[in-house]
Amino acid sequence: MEDLQKLKYPIGQFNGPEKITKVEIDSWILELETLPNKLELLVGVLTDNQLDTVYRPGGWTVRQVVHHISDSHHNSYLRFKWALTEDKPLIKAYYEDRWAELFDSKTAPIQMSLNHLKAIHVKLVYLLKGLSLADLQKSFIHPEDNLEYTLAFNVGKYAWHGNHHYAHIENLLKRENWI
Repeated sequence: MEDLQKLKYPIGQFNGPEKITKVEIDSWILELETLPNKLELLVGVLTDNQLDTVYRPGGWTVRQVVHHISDSHHNSYLRFKWALTEDKPLIKAYYEDRWAELFDSKTAPIQMSLNHLKAIHVKLVYLLKGLSLADLQKSFIHPEDNLEYTLAFNVGKYAWHGNHHYAHIENLLKRENWI
């Protein structure tokens, strides 16, 4: 059970600091800025058989993870925009597990999502670099837990999210001696 937990959360779960500083925000933005190229370098040479390998028992394939990162970060970008233009909006949740089971997530070439991730991150990073600390205190309500999340927290959460899934893939590649 402990091994499965390590496979599920190879870098641990996200625990945002109580007080988020500009240094942390800048560090997280840099992680978001570098993720698309870093991910492409990791998965760009994998074969279809490797892409269709699950990263852990009961988990998604590498292909599904790549498409998930793109889908999730697209949704996150929209959440930033809503929080910046509305007063504590109730955001739209989505069933990421169902999205991962859709035909495109299971079969589409990963380059589509790698290209999308690059584009959405260019837009996201540009937006984030232009926000003030006051802007980063704006928030949204997530319907799954009915809690309020600041944009500052969300920057950290999505920097963690990209690194979390990157580690899933990287650890699989190491276990299989593919890198």
